[in-house]
Amino acid sequence: MSTSTISNPDSQTSWASQLTKSCYQGDQQLKFMSLQAEVESLLQKLQKLQRQRLDVTKED
Repeated sequence: MSTSTISNPDSQTSWASQLTKSCYQGDQQLKFMSLQAEVESLLQKLQKLQRQRLDVTKED
């Protein structure tokens, strides 16, 4: 899979889902999905902070 495909959030979810199905079982899969959701949440927060910083920089 190319990095341009992996950088797309929808593709990331699909790729991670396929990886999860093939590599993890039971509790491990649940832990992986929980960590994946946490990473996605943190990424969204980071992107929001970056946008806010850009907005502040543009105002100056």
